[in-house]
Amino acid sequence: MTDLPYGRGGTPLQNLILRGHKNTKLSAFKLVDEMDAGPIYLKTDLSLEGTAGEIYSRASHAAADMIHRLIEGKCTPKPQVGTPTIFKRRTSEQSRLPAVSTLNDLYDFVRMLDAPGYPHAFLGHGQYRFEFFDVVESDKELTARVRIVPRQP
Repeated sequence: MTDLPYGRGGTPLQNLILRGHKNTKLSAFKLVDEMDAGPIYLKTDLSLEGTAGEIYSRASHAAADMIHRLIEGKCTPKPQVGTPTIFKRRTSEQSRLPAVSTLNDLYDFVRMLDAPGYPHAFLGHGQYRFEFFDVVESDKELTARVRIVPRQP
């Protein structure tokens, strides 16, 4: 989900949003021994607007279109050009809400984790964990749903 060789490695969506990207490329590439280093068959544009779930849905549709193009056999792989930027896979603990300077930064943090299989943005308070999802941004405020669960020992 990056414009390879930029963004090789783990959790690309979250790493892109944290770096302030609004758009990216979906890259189809040949697998080789080195992670995400194979030659590129084709790329397509991908917006990073909306929740992580919405972005993944758009990405899956774009990937299906790319697969059809690959099956047609008209794509010739080309070596990646440029210096690779490596993304490190994020851990569950990194989903704890950080101190941020703007509402937009907070919005981006919550939405980038709002997809099945990802630990939602959270805060701990006492013996409870507050998990945030379904965030909506308006002019001067954010609205989100919260799930409150006992902290795990």
